[in-house]
Amino acid sequence: MSASMGFQYTVLRCVPRVDREEFVNVGVVLYCQQAEFLEARCHVDRVRLTTLSPQLDLDAVSSALSTVEAVCRGEESAGAAGRTALGTRFGFVSAPRSTVVQPGPIHGGLTTDPVRELGHLLDTLVR
Repeated sequence: MSASMGFQYTVLRCVPRVDREEFVNVGVVLYCQQAEFLEARCHVDRVRLTTLSPQLDLDAVSSALSTVEAVCRGEESAGAAGRTALGTRFGFVSAPRSTVVQPGPIHGGLTTDPVRELGHLLDTLVR
């Protein structure tokens, strides 16, 4: 049996109108320091989002999510944020912000497989 490792995650939310405080979950970021793992997975339900906000720019939402994914992967296109250590990158993508795509609170847990855990969280909390 594999040893359990601690992990942290945040759910990414699309908040079309900050003043209304309504949101749709659109992704999950999982960080596991022990496994040197940081990854974001996203799923944009276009029907749900346009029902909530018909004027929402879905391309801008997708672009913001792609940026989060690039930061997590440490891609050069992510700029300075993508060149930092994994923990710093997780801090960057999980920091509160008042934009259309926002991270929720940070939660934690234990896992033996961060990849499988991320898939489970995406299926449970986003899809």
